[in-house]
Amino acid sequence: MGLEGGNKVVSGNPDDRSPSPPPPEFSLHHPNHQLFKQTPKMLIIIAMVALSCLILYHSSITFPFSGDYNSFAAGTLRADSDDKLKIILKNAAMSNNTVIITTLNDAWAEPNSVFDLLLESFRVGNQTKRFLRHLVVVTLDQKAYGRCVKLHPNCYNLNTNGTDFSEEAYYMAPDYLKMMWRRIEFLGSVLDLGYSFVFTDADIMWFRDPFSKFDKDADFQIACDYFNGNPSDFKNLPNGGFKYVKSNNKTIQFYKFWYDSRLTYPGVNEQDVFNKIKFNPFIENVGLRIRFLDTGYFGGFCQASKYLNKVCTMHANCCVGLENKVHDLGIMLGDWRKYKESLANQTTRGSVGSWTVPQLCRGSFDRPRVAKKKDGQGRKS
Repeated sequence: MGLEGGNKVVSGNPDDRSPSPPPPEFSLHHPNHQLFKQTPKMLIIIAMVALSCLILYHSSITFPFSGDYNSFAAGTLRADSDDKLKIILKNAAMSNNTVIITTLNDAWAEPNSVFDLLLESFRVGNQTKRFLRHLVVVTLDQKAYGRCVKLHPNCYNLNTNGTDFSEEAYYMAPDYLKMMWRRIEFLGSVLDLGYSFVFTDADIMWFRDPFSKFDKDADFQIACDYFNGNPSDFKNLPNGGFKYVKSNNKTIQFYKFWYDSRLTYPGVNEQDVFNKIKFNPFIENVGLRIRFLDTGYFGGFCQASKYLNKVCTMHANCCVGLENKVHDLGIMLGDWRKYKESLANQTTRGSVGSWTVPQLCRGSFDRPRVAKKKDGQGRKS
């Protein structure tokens, strides 16, 4: 997709179309027609009205680099008219209009699954419990929403007509791709409403305040599977599961461009599309300042944060399979608790702790996946 993004221009040669003749009552030569028997003053008024309509028409057209660009005004979410979402965002927002957002479906919301582990990480992290009041949980099906409201005050159910996101979606399966692109569309709408956000996958554990590690001058900051040491280098391999995005015209335009790029790269997930479009001239033209987050602070199973005394978040990336993730995330939280206990007992002199994960997640891409039964029904696992 070029810089024109999603703008479609309807073209055609007027000479190729033969207009039908007007009805007799509108003929200028009709014997009873009185309009054009009036004075030239009437003709001037008619011309002025026509010119005004033409000006209004052209003023309603927005372009990718327009300051008034409203990227998701015509989207399926219509977040600008969703009063419930506005209320939830307002209640959850920090003083600078920033919220923390995660998405959840039934498979990840079940008891003792990923959602419980995420909430627990906020509670046992170093001064991270306060962030729970700013966390907005976006559920993708009614079952997940029902569980969310029992555990958390800021739950929003994102309806998607004709698609059931309740089951775990295999990595890169059609349902998985729909879920990821639906997420991009929703986050763009949040930006449109004037809210900056930290997006966090539910399989990311929070251990410290991440805001002190963000670049204050960047518009868009994203975690990495693999970080090469240079936060400005576009050759870093990003992971869309964790990002900090400020709401401004540049990011709003970028999210529209990103979402529209799914049509240019069909069958590709949003993270891989980002890896393609991050080199697009659109980024420089719009002035978007992108930074890549250091895995020393924002680590994961791909490239772990080495030191528990520095880590802010840890992601169960480079891992497929819900059971594998839940198993290793539980061990990760255990590693963190042991580290905190050792600090309290002052037994970490000269030591900074270490992770004992990944375990089941290691090699999970290479192992066959077995379908799991739930309530007598077949279910993806």
